[in-house]
Amino acid sequence: MLIAGKKTIALILGIIVCGSIAGIRAGAFAKTVASPDMPTIVIDAGHGGIDAGVYGVNTDVKESDINLAIARELRGWFVNAGFNCVMTRNSQSGLYGDTSKGFKKRDMQERKRIIEENSADMVISIHQNTCPLPSRRGGYVFFDENSQEGRELALSVQEELNALWEMTNEALVGDYFMLKCTEAPSILVECGFLSNGEDEKLLTDADYRNKIAYAIFKGAIMYLS
Repeated sequence: MLIAGKKTIALILGIIVCGSIAGIRAGAFAKTVASPDMPTIVIDAGHGGIDAGVYGVNTDVKESDINLAIARELRGWFVNAGFNCVMTRNSQSGLYGDTSKGFKKRDMQERKRIIEENSADMVISIHQNTCPLPSRRGGYVFFDENSQEGRELALSVQEELNALWEMTNEALVGDYFMLKCTEAPSILVECGFLSNGEDEKLLTDADYRNKIAYAIFKGAIMYLS
């Protein structure tokens, strides 16, 4: 974290604490201009284009669309709080260029390029989960086993997701490209199970997606502070 941004982050934390006490979720921050002293957050909306990810059990909603919607909400929270924020994708398209053989590898390499080009201080990759057991639900945060900072970030975000879902899920080690392609603290957030009807219903609701984004944002601020 950039040292010069600590006072601002402490102020943001104070607003979050007061807002939580007052029951405030949205509109807590007046939009501010990003400062070079503030950390750069790269938000990665997983999948995109012909790579839809998983589908909803009842609605056939695409994971890629849910990922993008939550990523945009998350970006809004960070930008309004004065952070420098970059999206790996901001449309329904993928990042692979064309759909010829090897498109998935090209897609991943482009995400890595964006992370490196913007000198990310934190990376948050947004995804949705699936499981053969339809009873599985709730959010899970993954981190690289070789990153202590990533682990601490994951634990902080997992705590906020658990409070939102009223669950006791644990942050887990994950063997994912997005966790290994950068030295910056990085997490992969599986926001819920599209294979579970209750989770799917929540994740297709715009207001609830914003609550998910806020929980991730709050967890990240707790980590930075």
